[in-house]
Amino acid sequence: MLDNLAALVAASFLIALSPGPGTALVLRQSVRGRRGALATVAGMEVAVACWAVAAALGVSVLLTASEVAFHTLRIIGAVFLVHLGVKALLSAGGRTPPTTEEPTTRAFRSGLIVNLANPKLGVFAISFLPQFVPADGAGKGVLLLFALVWVLVDTLWYLVVVSVLHRLRTWLSRPRVRRTLETASGGVLVVLGARLVLTPRW
Repeated sequence: MLDNLAALVAASFLIALSPGPGTALVLRQSVRGRRGALATVAGMEVAVACWAVAAALGVSVLLTASEVAFHTLRIIGAVFLVHLGVKALLSAGGRTPPTTEEPTTRAFRSGLIVNLANPKLGVFAISFLPQFVPADGAGKGVLLLFALVWVLVDTLWYLVVVSVLHRLRTWLSRPRVRRTLETASGGVLVVLGARLVLTPRW
């Protein structure tokens, strides 16, 4: 059991390291302020927890069985990513990048929607978590425990990212740097949104 848990922690950490919509969104929020970035992480992890628990309980299997549900979520997620990306690009295009921090409720909602409207996260949870359950595991109880571990590791990683970016706040506050980061994160979000639509289901 401990070996399986250690393998899960290591794999979860490697997955968290891989860049994706969440990383781009946290970077964009960190440029504006720490509270918004933390609220974004909270929203993202609530969504990850929903997918993880759904996978542990077998609910997300319905997603793989329903073409309509999968593609509906995929389109919603893609549109929202593009929307966030375009906002960032428009913001970067201004003469002076905005210095006001986004309200925490809006930041939380952005993080929640980005991960909740990503059907591939649900499909990934279905294929990822069961791999680490011991042959003599206690079924759903062990899966729920492992789902919690996955969420905790993912949360810790993003908290480290936010902490590091906060320490660089003085440098990030420079208009030229802010504009560059807004442009980079906006472009990444638009590309990821387009890829979510164009990439075939797996």
